[in-house]
Amino acid sequence: MSLRYRNSEEMLRRAWRTVPLGAQTFSKSITQFPLGVSPYFVERAAGSKLWDVDGNEYVDFINALCSVTLGYCDPDVDAAVAEQLGRGSIFSLSHELEATVAEKIVDLVPSAEMVRFGKNGSDATAGAVRVARAATGRDHILVCGYHGWQDWYIGSTTRDRGVPAAVSALTHKFPYNDLPALEAMLAQLKGQVAGIILEPMNVDPPKPGYLEALRELATRENIVLVFDETITGFRYANGGAQELFGVTPDLTTLGKGLANGFPLSAVCGRADLMMEMEEVFFSFTMGGETISLAAASAALDKVKRQPVVLTMRRHGEALKAGLQVLVDKHDAGDFCRLAGDPTWSFFLFSDAPTASAFELKTLMLQEFFARGVLTLGTHNMSYSHSEDDVARVLTVYDDVLPLLRRAAHDGALRKLLECEPLVPLFKVR
Repeated sequence: MSLRYRNSEEMLRRAWRTVPLGAQTFSKSITQFPLGVSPYFVERAAGSKLWDVDGNEYVDFINALCSVTLGYCDPDVDAAVAEQLGRGSIFSLSHELEATVAEKIVDLVPSAEMVRFGKNGSDATAGAVRVARAATGRDHILVCGYHGWQDWYIGSTTRDRGVPAAVSALTHKFPYNDLPALEAMLAQLKGQVAGIILEPMNVDPPKPGYLEALRELATRENIVLVFDETITGFRYANGGAQELFGVTPDLTTLGKGLANGFPLSAVCGRADLMMEMEEVFFSFTMGGETISLAAASAALDKVKRQPVVLTMRRHGEALKAGLQVLVDKHDAGDFCRLAGDPTWSFFLFSDAPTASAFELKTLMLQEFFARGVLTLGTHNMSYSHSEDDVARVLTVYDDVLPLLRRAAHDGALRKLLECEPLVPLFKVR
């Protein structure tokens, strides 16, 4: 047992008795946090910091899987939640907050004319797909990126256990930034495709004209174009990636930072498509739950009132620039690279002469956690991250990159690694 993570590991053993994997989310489990060198349970968090149950402090660059855009325990969000809590959270009738938050989304997101709420990003993407099928009378869906746990999508990945083959057969993956591959798929499925859904950007930026061409193809073929902005919404720009890149989809899905970590997601888009939801069944007991709506109302006000995205971008750009200097300094560019938007960037590994990509990632996580930085190989910026936080993570990279190089080129991995290496959960893109 690790002394540093003793309480976490004890809690993990306890959780294993009643919770599969010991966690409610794959991305918070031993599939992503290597056993023996990782924290698993949190005690509290505030701003950009998190404290685990062993009292270890971290600068958090995971931010609840990009859900916390403003920072933990944001005072404006918390005040709105506390006020609403005194009035009730769920009722026998709809609440004004449903319209209030919908109006704020319509004001910010270019594609949004009408809005319906869910709880998880998976709710929203499944709802958008159902609307696309209803509106077109077609069944097939083309996907690029990660879109949640429900059958229609996860059946197209290697995590497809329990999904009927007939359902999986209706979803087809296409590679990002490869327009000819998408055109070939559309030709093969001529007249059968209801929707194209993708993250407008994930690791790599769109090639010039790529998103515009998708927009033109979808319009020409009468296909519903869906941007999954569960992460990029209110992060890449106030109006999401569609505002940043100037391409407007038919439908948009939102979540995560929409309510600064409170459970809320949304489908929004063209009014004629959204009106399908008067017949399409997309209905939740908790869809109008007011605590999360109050959080979203306050979060959206803050995004509009303060330089949230600009600050995240500025600090993220400083982090990316500083990290590239360190990669060059330590001659590490042959086994790692930096990618992504400054507000959501990725430190990616490739196989090296004496260590695989996942072995290198495992070693990185081990060393970062030990030095008080929480990451999964990403830099999920929040408004609460400071220049000091950026400087701290760069100091950790400066310490750890020489170790990674030794593992990559000198066969030192087994000497340095104190746990078993991670294996891929599944490949998205």
